[in-house]
Amino acid sequence: MWARVKGKTENALLAMPFASAVMFRPAFIQPQHGIVTKTKLYRVFYAVLGPFYPIWRALVPKYVTTHDEVGRAMLEVAKRGAPARVLENRDINTIASPPS
Repeated sequence: MWARVKGKTENALLAMPFASAVMFRPAFIQPQHGIVTKTKLYRVFYAVLGPFYPIWRALVPKYVTTHDEVGRAMLEVAKRGAPARVLENRDINTIASPPS
């Protein structure tokens, strides 16, 4: 249900005349700094799979991110714009990374 609602919302925003509407589509977001979801199912999910985050980050970095990286990417997009109107997880991580 939420994916359908998110999709409809994204399509509606992209159809509007906003020059800077950007859609963020993160995959697995690893919470940090003691943040815990209120949803019981997600708490169990993160408790079981969260410890494997470093392995996932090494093996499939395009599918994992942290909430800090999502926040940094959002700030960068607000300041400098985005390379595309739809940003997948890989794009979010690239934008969030400091320039080398």
